[in-house]
Amino acid sequence: MRRIAIINQKGGVGKTTTTVNLAAALAAAGQRVCVLDLDPQAHATTHLGIEPDGKSPSMYDVLVNNRPLAEVRRQVADNLWVAASDINLAAAEVELAGVVGREVILRDLLLQDEGCFDFIFMDCGPSLGVLTLNALSSASEVFIPLQPHFLALHGMGKLLETTSLVARRINPGLKVTGIILSLFEGGARLSREVVQDLEEYFERARSTATPWAKATIFRSRIRRNIKLAECPSFGKSIFDYAPHCNGAEDYAALAREVLGGTQTPPPPTVLSARVELDERGQVSVLQGGHELEEVGSRK
Repeated sequence: MRRIAIINQKGGVGKTTTTVNLAAALAAAGQRVCVLDLDPQAHATTHLGIEPDGKSPSMYDVLVNNRPLAEVRRQVADNLWVAASDINLAAAEVELAGVVGREVILRDLLLQDEGCFDFIFMDCGPSLGVLTLNALSSASEVFIPLQPHFLALHGMGKLLETTSLVARRINPGLKVTGIILSLFEGGARLSREVVQDLEEYFERARSTATPWAKATIFRSRIRRNIKLAECPSFGKSIFDYAPHCNGAEDYAALAREVLGGTQTPPPPTVLSARVELDERGQVSVLQGGHELEEVGSRK
C-alpha cells in the first residue's frame, strides 16, 4: 500500500485538485484508493460530492476521538473512498496539544488498514502544523504540487527542510518521490526557466542522503484548464465532469506515471520523538525532552 502525502504550505497550487483527480484516475484504472482529507476547509470532501455538515463522522473523530478509519470513510465511486473533513478539524491541533504521541495518531490507525487499499492519499492544508505532521509521520512518500512561478519555488525550500526533519526524527522511511507541475503554461518562458531550475536542483541532490535524492519531476504537466476549476462546485472529479478536456487527459497521464512507479513500501518506522505546541502556535519536534528544531507555524 502506497501512502502518499500531497503537501505544499503555499495555497492555490493545486493540492486538492491533484489529490482528487489523481485518486479518481487511479480508481478508474482498477486501483483501490482512499483519500484522507486533512484540511479543515474540507475542499477534497466537497470535491468528491460530500457536504461537510459537521455532524457526520470525519477525520476529526479519527484524530481526536480515536475512531477507526473504517467507521469514517465513505465510498464515493467504484474503487474510491474518502475519509471526510469538516470545520471541526480546525480545533484538533488545540485539543491534541496535551496528547502524548499526537504526531503518530494517524500512523497507528492506518496500520489497522494495511492492505485494504493500493493507495492512500492525504490531502493537507496550506500549513505545517500538527495535521500535516501526522500526514508526514504516516506517509511513505510525498508528492509536491508546484506552480512554476518563482515564489512557489522559493517556498519549496522550507517544505523540503520540514520533510528532512521529520525523516530524521520521526519517520525514517519518508521520501519525496514526485514533483507535480500544476497550472502549467508551456508557452511561458518563466515556466520553462522554473522547470530547468528544478531539474538542476534535483540532479545535484542525487548523490546526497536527503529524502528528495530520488525525487522525480513528473513528465505529465497539469495544464491550466477552466474545467478543473469548475468541477469541484458540482462535486465531481474531472473524469465525471469533463472526461475529454485537457485536465482529464493530463491527470490520466499522471496516473499512468504514478502506476509505473508502484511499489509496496514497509510501514513507516517511528523513532522516539514527540512534538510540542507553544503559546505562539509553533510546532517543534522534541526527543528526550530537548527541543530539536522548529517545524513550522500553525496558520
